[in-house]
Amino acid sequence: LVVSPGVPPSIQILQSARQKGIPIFSELEFASWACRGSVIAVTGSNGKTTTTTLLGEIFAAAGFNTHACGNIGRPFSEVALHVDPKGVAVVEVSTFQLEGIADFRPRVALILNLSADHLDRHGTFENYKALKYRITENQTSDDYLILNAQDSEILRDNVATGGRKVWFTTTGDRNADAFVAEGDLYGKFDGQETAIIECRNILIPGPHNLQNAAAAVCAAALFDVAPATIAQVLRSFPGVEHRMEKVGRVAGVQFINDSKATNVDSVCYALRSIDTPLYLIAGGRDKGNDYRPFITYGRDKIKSLVLIGEAAHKIADALGRTFPVQFADSLEEAVRVSFELAHPGETVLLSPGCASFDMFDNFEHRGRVFKDAVTGLKHAAQENRTVSGKTED
Repeated sequence: LVVSPGVPPSIQILQSARQKGIPIFSELEFASWACRGSVIAVTGSNGKTTTTTLLGEIFAAAGFNTHACGNIGRPFSEVALHVDPKGVAVVEVSTFQLEGIADFRPRVALILNLSADHLDRHGTFENYKALKYRITENQTSDDYLILNAQDSEILRDNVATGGRKVWFTTTGDRNADAFVAEGDLYGKFDGQETAIIECRNILIPGPHNLQNAAAAVCAAALFDVAPATIAQVLRSFPGVEHRMEKVGRVAGVQFINDSKATNVDSVCYALRSIDTPLYLIAGGRDKGNDYRPFITYGRDKIKSLVLIGEAAHKIADALGRTFPVQFADSLEEAVRVSFELAHPGETVLLSPGCASFDMFDNFEHRGRVFKDAVTGLKHAAQENRTVSGKTED
């Protein structure tokens, strides 16, 4: 049996197959059998889609036959036969996919960071991390494992691997293979430090995206991609849809779609990236999250929480003594409520910190509904010139 990653291993048909000795593989494992090119596999709790997409752009700019796929939305099995022997498949990999591997062996594996996620499926953080680390279990000395030198969990666990470890950081640690120093992003090419780009010229914003860029530098350098090519892409790469996506302004209020933020750490990254007072739309299907870290990163920024979905009251119980709380029955209502509360120069941020399946098909569906609601505000402003007493920009 070949199982799609969204299918939980506990369902009856899979239990019966195990009892009968029928082999069960993930779609990731199945697709890897057919891929003739190099596989770069990207995992972590946050930043996977951005880094996978960024690497796809870098390798395409360098002239490789390249396919970005996997948990990003385009299945690996859809493209595996189209990757030529000198080509590269950049595959976003989740724990759901790694549950069902046997011989999956990426030439380059990346673990970007680790924080508690999907505990509703995996039970404990230790189980979750153990599945992440499976990305490297079949690697040999011909392969590479790229790791975040700033991540406390990765450092504490000292990940075992047969591959060669490569490190990235945004601190000035020049022992790392990619690092930031004096405002520049550096990489090591043939053992030599090379300044690639000034950090202020990297288009995707935020400290987390600087880490993603450093991770991408490590992978690209292993394939001898020229520093100038990497810099060219970093100057122009806008990020991915539904991840800190600026949707526009209405009456001076900025709307940001971060629907892809489905865990607490991802929301914290978003909060760190915004300098204005903000109204946070959060909630959805809880994944066993502890929402208290919102306090650390949002205490001086969040003017109100606007909560939706099944987790709304759990979030309110955790944070209601720190932040004002509003409830909404739909995302459209949450957008309206947030806009009515906001003032010019402030931000409405959709960064749910939860899965989408209680109200939506997926996070993309949730993001589109958010953008449509903002578009509705814009149209109302254009027709009436005022919305809730405000003049549209």
